[in-house]
Amino acid sequence: MSTPAPAAPAGRATYLRVLAVAEFRALFAAEVLSVLALVAVQITLSVLVFERTGSPLLSALAFALGFAPQLVGAALLSAAADRLPARSLMTGAQTVNAALVAGMSLPGAPVPAMLALLAATGLIAPVYQGCRAAAVAHVLPGDGFPLGRSLLRMAAQTAQIAGFGVGGTLLMVLPARTVLAVAAAMMAASALLILLGTAARPARRGSGPERLVGTSLSGLARALRIPRLRSVLLLTWLPPALVVWPEALAAPLAHGMGGGPVLVGLLLTAGPVGTVAGELLAGALLDAERRRRWMVPLALAVFAPFPAFAAAPGPVAAVALLGAGALGFGYTLALDALLLEAAPEEMRGRVFTLSSAGLMITQGAGFAAAGAVAEAVPPHLAVAAAGAAGLAVVLTAGRPFLRRR
Repeated sequence: MSTPAPAAPAGRATYLRVLAVAEFRALFAAEVLSVLALVAVQITLSVLVFERTGSPLLSALAFALGFAPQLVGAALLSAAADRLPARSLMTGAQTVNAALVAGMSLPGAPVPAMLALLAATGLIAPVYQGCRAAAVAHVLPGDGFPLGRSLLRMAAQTAQIAGFGVGGTLLMVLPARTVLAVAAAMMAASALLILLGTAARPARRGSGPERLVGTSLSGLARALRIPRLRSVLLLTWLPPALVVWPEALAAPLAHGMGGGPVLVGLLLTAGPVGTVAGELLAGALLDAERRRRWMVPLALAVFAPFPAFAAAPGPVAAVALLGAGALGFGYTLALDALLLEAAPEEMRGRVFTLSSAGLMITQGAGFAAAGAVAEAVPPHLAVAAAGAAGLAVVLTAGRPFLRRR
């Protein structure tokens, strides 16, 4: 394909119209394959490393090392998302990821080398994600963009949950190294989908004489100096850092309620299920103007059930509270539209890279903070405290977007 013109159909954007765009379908399918492959890699490496070393710490690093380097990648490499053509960068990133995972599958690969290869995928991830988001803005202009981002989020979340099952099943029937080879093939297929299914478009800005790292750092600093963009980024990063607390504390919460692994699973899935339902409802029932008007109230609704955990609810009530609150995640559609508006066009890739990497880092920090607080207070009280803090954060960070009556 070589036509650079946006392909979104005319009329009000809907999920069905978005999915009717061939280029977006290619990006959507590539995302599903990529997430399935990454989750399979994390599970397989975690098992393989533990079998080899007997170290729970090194085994846990197999999960963490795919995410920890993302801030470094965003800070030092984000300019590539604007300086290189999107299709070339996305295809190249997925091809490199496939090669890195294939390297993990080589016989005799030492554990430190495998973990280093996984960390390298984390360096590449934010640049790929930022470039993909900017590409979606070309493929789905206007109100199609937040709906497309919503579908990609839902696909990634669903694929991540399914990926644990797929990875576990593959490990039951195949050697670990074969599973890694399968994951590498899935990433290569993702690259091929992007290469064949998306149009060739020029970079947003020329490469120029500036160095990649210097341009990346200066661009991120410039982004954070734009007041409205900074407000959008804060509302993107801060609430998720608190909303993950029930997930981080699912095991101790279930134990306190007298439940076991089944209850842990229900507590972990209540939020994702509610989130998908909330985004679908917001995208289907609200137009762009109403989504923006309801953005802050919906974000507040996410945290509204959390303080009820102070009363130590039972299992059914706890799962219902978390699922109901997650319906408020429809607020992210309006936030995506605001991010697109606030980002200068010539540095859109860097802004989306910063947004994605910052979200991963703040969520990781939220998991750590939840565990630290739960060392001092009962888990249900920690969740209640996260709810109170979340309400305060949304009111403060969302203040610039509240309409004056």
